[in-house]
Amino acid sequence: MEIAKWILIVAYIIVAFILIILTLSQSKEDAGLSSTITGSSTNNFYEKNKGRTKEGKQKRWTIILAVVFTILTISLGILYMA
Repeated sequence: MEIAKWILIVAYIIVAFILIILTLSQSKEDAGLSSTITGSSTNNFYEKNKGRTKEGKQKRWTIILAVVFTILTISLGILYMA
């Protein structure tokens, strides 16, 4: 049981570090008030294929790692309560 705790702790630290790096390296999506004034269109090729771009993949991996981080947090909590 002790080995499982250490493996989960190491995985937890690695996932947390990668999640921090991914979160800090993302660009801001919100255009703010300027898109309201200029009336930006979301019906273009880039918006339709946004998931295939580097930013789309980075956002997807951030979500996946956040879910893994949450699962590891719950797992470690259960292991330390036992």
